[in-house]
Amino acid sequence: MEKVAVIELNEKALKLSIYKVSGARHRLAISQSQPLNTGVEIYRDELLSPQTKTRILEILKVYRRMIESFGVERIFAVSSNIIARARNYRGFIDEIYNNTGINFVILSDDEYIKYLFNSVVNSIDNAKGVYIYVGAFSSYIVRYNRRAILNSFVLPFGTFNIKELGENLDDLSRLVQKKINLNEVFGEEEEVSKFVGVGNIFLAMGQIARKIERYPLNVENNYLISAQTIDKTFKFIGDLELDKIRKIKGVDYEDADKLAFGFAIIKGIVDALSVQELAISTADLKDGVLGVNVTSLAQERFNDLLSNSLDNYQEFSKDEFSINQNVHDLALILFKQLKVIHKLPRFYVKPLRIASFMYDSGKVINESNYSRYGFDMIVYSSIKGATHRELLIAGFICMCQNLDDFSLNEWIKYKDILTDEDLDAVRKLGVIVKLAVNLNASRNGVIKDIACDILGDSMIMKTVASGDASFEILEGMNVAQDYKKVYKKSLQVI
Repeated sequence: MEKVAVIELNEKALKLSIYKVSGARHRLAISQSQPLNTGVEIYRDELLSPQTKTRILEILKVYRRMIESFGVERIFAVSSNIIARARNYRGFIDEIYNNTGINFVILSDDEYIKYLFNSVVNSIDNAKGVYIYVGAFSSYIVRYNRRAILNSFVLPFGTFNIKELGENLDDLSRLVQKKINLNEVFGEEEEVSKFVGVGNIFLAMGQIARKIERYPLNVENNYLISAQTIDKTFKFIGDLELDKIRKIKGVDYEDADKLAFGFAIIKGIVDALSVQELAISTADLKDGVLGVNVTSLAQERFNDLLSNSLDNYQEFSKDEFSINQNVHDLALILFKQLKVIHKLPRFYVKPLRIASFMYDSGKVINESNYSRYGFDMIVYSSIKGATHRELLIAGFICMCQNLDDFSLNEWIKYKDILTDEDLDAVRKLGVIVKLAVNLNASRNGVIKDIACDILGDSMIMKTVASGDASFEILEGMNVAQDYKKVYKKSLQVI
């Protein structure tokens, strides 16, 4: 297992991220961020002041010591091109290298687009679409298909410099809209693309929109925001004075006007592209840098984003006693074999995959009542490749391994996301997961397949085993009571 560090210098902070990497799998192990006013200073003076340079060097020396103490093998240091706007940046980059041995690369727009793209397509299961990024001095509209960027459109303004064009938010929004050449964005594309918003401005918009809409789930990645909600959020911010914007949780003093200008840019782009719905992504530069330069199996990962996410969980959270893959495989067999009984559509396969693979994830919180706490682990573990609805269903499936844990009051919190059919599904699938766990009781994976026959009011479950499965059969029969409660049939495991 390799340790890799990514250092990022941007307009607001100097960040260090240390990852553990195993093949195409990775986990963020350490994250540090020191705030800076680099963007404000460069925008105002076109220079890095001696105080700022000293501060950056001090931080980098600390980061270097951390990197060495944790045994990091490789370092990738990148800076957004805002630094290149400082007239004295070249000498400072040399000074950093001479003092710390860290070699910074100043990213061009094309390089930034490439890194963000790699992160975007590995954060949301959206093979074909358009991603939108609003930065400090540039904004990007990028159309892609699978692993290829088809074309990109760069707007020469962002949250720092758009006020040079005016300060009325509605006027700026209309101006942005007029600057976008639809032919350059879409070319001859006829099919309506899916849209993804990436970057801090979109994350801030999502945070405020969820409060305005009283959205019950505080999960950032893959939050779907409609054009109507974007309009409502833009108007909400436009009607506030700066002092009131600063009082919004998560917005600092310097960010208040940048937030309003950023929302104006988003509104202009969304109107120009006729976006009806947009998925907000937590993709960022550091993950893109890691993906492009280190995780060489990114192509495989993109083919099944959910599988990669679950594999990451397995790689860094489990040991030699884990049976998660076996439970997952048996649960899918049971879903197929019991289809004539449960009558659930294929949509529920993905939530079942998540719940069965992470059936015991709640043990990190509470060993004895892990099914109840598995809900929180699944919903808030940054699982990629699943919608919010699918994550919630998976969490409730995990909870329903113990039917007594299920709470209708908890379910009602998410009534605007979930359906009546989902309520029936989580109980049925919770029993399937519990049965798959019990049929792996000896943790040796002896049961390889299952065949089910319906005989009157009974379900006969025949196991195909590679060895003695008597313990598994005994434990499987312990699910008979729950099975009858949910499926209204007796269960016989043989």
